[in-house]
Amino acid sequence: MEKQDARKLNHRALTDLRRRAVAAVQSGQSPEFVARVFGVSRSVIYGWLSLYRHGGWGALDTSKRRGRPRKLDGPALRWIYDTVTTKNPLQLKFAFALWTTSMIATLIEMKFEVCLNRTSVCRLLNHLGLIAQRPMLRAYEQDPVAVEKWLSEEFHKIKTLARRTNAEVFYASCVTPVRPDFHSGTTRGKQGKTPAVSATEARSGFNLISATSPVGHRRFMVTKGRVGAKVIIEFLKRLIYNSDRMIFLIVDDLPAHKAKSVSKYVASIKECLRLFYLPADSLS
Repeated sequence: MEKQDARKLNHRALTDLRRRAVAAVQSGQSPEFVARVFGVSRSVIYGWLSLYRHGGWGALDTSKRRGRPRKLDGPALRWIYDTVTTKNPLQLKFAFALWTTSMIATLIEMKFEVCLNRTSVCRLLNHLGLIAQRPMLRAYEQDPVAVEKWLSEEFHKIKTLARRTNAEVFYASCVTPVRPDFHSGTTRGKQGKTPAVSATEARSGFNLISATSPVGHRRFMVTKGRVGAKVIIEFLKRLIYNSDRMIFLIVDDLPAHKAKSVSKYVASIKECLRLFYLPADSLS
């Protein structure tokens, strides 16, 4: 969209434009997207956000004169938004991987020498459309290209075959309640887009082996210690017990899933169960 010169608009039109743009950001749209839609530059959008933060909706009225200088102007808000949405706190020498309110307050004070209390920081982030969310964990080793290819090609084949054979699809995972990569709490991110926190695949403690179908059917088994081939076979026996349909089980690349004894057992019950494998680290 061609950028418009806001200086050529009358007071009423410009005030309305400012308010609609700020409201769009607060509803969860990124400032960059709003800038494109409204045909203005990114710096203009952040300038309006700064005005709104300083004086509320009334500050966006172009017929009124501005009050005292703002502590955080448009470029400052743009830097805060870009930092929170594109960087991990660990990259900035913080000890925690989630963007907490106190951490962002410290960041603002270090960068701009502006001290804000918790309420002010929360209000600032909400103005920018950055809400508190629980992040999803994503392994460093995950290959997004391989995952996307599997979803568009292999998974489509599995669903087609399942419909043809009246099979029930289950998704298997091994979950541990005690994990070295666990992050308790929320972090700030764009509304409608769950942040991802990089984590290791290392696991320890008790394991809950489970399988869930798209319609909510669930099978699970609790085991202590290493999940080896014998444990997987025992779980598969429980999974097919009393099932009157063929089961398609989608599993990750856990070595035990590909063990010879597991493959031999699955081959012996091929009328009841089939295994399908995800790309490496796809479940994280």
